[in-house]
Amino acid sequence: MTDSKKQPNKQDVPAASDVPAAENQPQEQQQQQRRGGGRGERRGRRGDRRGQERDSEWQERVVQIRRVSKTVKGGKKMSFRAIVVVGNEKGQVGVGVGKAGDVIGAVRKGVADGKKHLVRVPLTRHSSIPTLSNGRDGAASVLIRPAAPGTGVIAGGSIRTVLELAGIKNVLAKRLGSKTPLNNARAAMVALAGLRTHKQTAKERGISLEQIYS
Repeated sequence: MTDSKKQPNKQDVPAASDVPAAENQPQEQQQQQRRGGGRGERRGRRGDRRGQERDSEWQERVVQIRRVSKTVKGGKKMSFRAIVVVGNEKGQVGVGVGKAGDVIGAVRKGVADGKKHLVRVPLTRHSSIPTLSNGRDGAASVLIRPAAPGTGVIAGGSIRTVLELAGIKNVLAKRLGSKTPLNNARAAMVALAGLRTHKQTAKERGISLEQIYS
């Protein structure tokens, strides 16, 4: 008797090289996507760390918070005003003002405004300023002059906050005129913005550095 079932020939069986790798392609793509996703996540984490490091360099100090009002058609609209000083203690400092319905929002706006109005301050090797400088804003007038190492920051009010966040450690400052914290802080900013190093002064005048010291 003959069997109805036919045994397959060796020629009918396909070789391993003839089988397409269609099933393996999705797995490879998934592995590549996983690898790429991991790299993207790592880059995102690195970017977040760098942003946190940049933010950690800046220090913020609130000088004054006051409750102010604005007269509108229906009555008075109450809000808060915050004066904030921002600096990195490496020669950059700024003064900002923010207004909002709550204190946290006002401080946040003040910090953003302070970073928009930064001033670079030239510092000496003794963490002081190179020359004497005067600043005026409104009715407030500020006198800032360099001091010897070990003197410290001799100043008061908002002027002291500005000088400390600028990185100045030896300086003498005197408030002349108005006692308003905002005007005094801005007057100190004007005085710091007007500072010039001896090299810059010699270059502007077109003379040598030795002639300035003589």
